[in-house]
Amino acid sequence: MNRLGFLLPAVLLLFTGTAEASSQGQAVLSSWKTADRCAKQAQAAYPDYSAEAITKRDAKLKECLNANNLAPRQPLSQRPPP
Repeated sequence: MNRLGFLLPAVLLLFTGTAEASSQGQAVLSSWKTADRCAKQAQAAYPDYSAEAITKRDAKLKECLNANNLAPRQPLSQRPPP
């Protein structure tokens, strides 16, 4: 009987910790989805691979990420050498 008294609180503690980690994971996934949506919008707005389009695309991506309070990303593509 003593083992059951210890086992039940341990199992409840395990499930509580899992639920908290899950909500944090969901928040991270939501942020990643929003960042991906920003990247897709920037690519759709400036689909060319000219130096001017790449610069505008990166600026649009940065603007969208800032508007959604997300971390900055690396540029979408490398700029061609001058």
